[in-house]
Amino acid sequence: MRKVLHIDMDAFYASVEQRDDPALRGRPVVVAWKGPRSVVCAASYEARRFGIHSAMPAMRAERLCPSAVFVPPDFARYKEVSRQIREIFLRHTDLVEPLSLDEAYLDVTSNKLGIASATEIADLIRRAIRDETGLTASAGVASNKFLAKIASDWNKPDGIYVVKPTQAMAFLAVLPVGRLPGVGKVMQSRLHDLGIQRVEHLRSIPVTVLEQRFGRWGLRLHQLSMGIDESPVRPQRTPKQISNETTFPADLQLDELEPHLHRLAERTWAAAVRQSMLTGHTITLKLKTHDFVNLSRSITLTTAPHSAEDIVGAVLQLLTRVAPVAGIRYRLAGIGLSGFRSLQNGAIQGDLFAAGGNSNAGSVDR
Repeated sequence: MRKVLHIDMDAFYASVEQRDDPALRGRPVVVAWKGPRSVVCAASYEARRFGIHSAMPAMRAERLCPSAVFVPPDFARYKEVSRQIREIFLRHTDLVEPLSLDEAYLDVTSNKLGIASATEIADLIRRAIRDETGLTASAGVASNKFLAKIASDWNKPDGIYVVKPTQAMAFLAVLPVGRLPGVGKVMQSRLHDLGIQRVEHLRSIPVTVLEQRFGRWGLRLHQLSMGIDESPVRPQRTPKQISNETTFPADLQLDELEPHLHRLAERTWAAAVRQSMLTGHTITLKLKTHDFVNLSRSITLTTAPHSAEDIVGAVLQLLTRVAPVAGIRYRLAGIGLSGFRSLQNGAIQGDLFAAGGNSNAGSVDR
């Protein structure tokens, strides 16, 4: 039986800003560039009371809370604090899988201090983070990654929640199916159509029926409903790509794509901001015709984009490289960002759309 922690910093970027500027403490702080296409990178808990959250358009956040203090993000500073926190993790185990700057999985089954209790380790880590960085973190403790991640959100902020193996089934039973990893709005709607609202309802459906309906994902749903997750904690997990795609309600002509590309660029940039993957130099445009022919065009920029507008500019340039053909319409479009480079200019390369679909999953600064 493994012992897994999920450590999640509380409103990380905003908390760093409030820590470093006492005038911001207790005030609704929004970490974002101001502008018509800017998105919220993080919101303090004071700002969240107004309904502001990560990835929300900054202009909407300003309307929700006119008194909010907008602070431009300082990712170099956040990375440095994240490095401090990572060092605290590594005092206990080398099995640390970062998901973003502000959250990580830790496998403490066999740990460096020989502590038998995973809960005690989580408490030690949270105390060290508070003492050494002045910030708070929440923790989930469980026998696998999936349960630990859900648990870490249970007592936020500055809390801990433990799901013992004997409690896992009851803990999961009452959860909405939307809390399961990989169950987005579309899948949630499909499950609701089957009368599946909570995890306990999902368990009542035979696994063969789920597999017939959803293929291999049906088996995965069944396993999650039973609290089963065998995925190991993998050290140094680094995203290789960020991409978004959309299938149109009706096939479109080439000259009708631009408004949709603007929205895709905004979503791709928001995902890059959330994951702090802002050094991608390669932008890819993917199109699928009405008869399911895939087209892609890529460009590698000298300077990484600094906004959604930069991505839009590159994508529209790529669009001019798609020759208009009479009768050809498009059923899908996608935008990807890759070719990430570290601050030390070490390249991290990846093939866009390799998994076929939206691969912008990641952490929202909670």
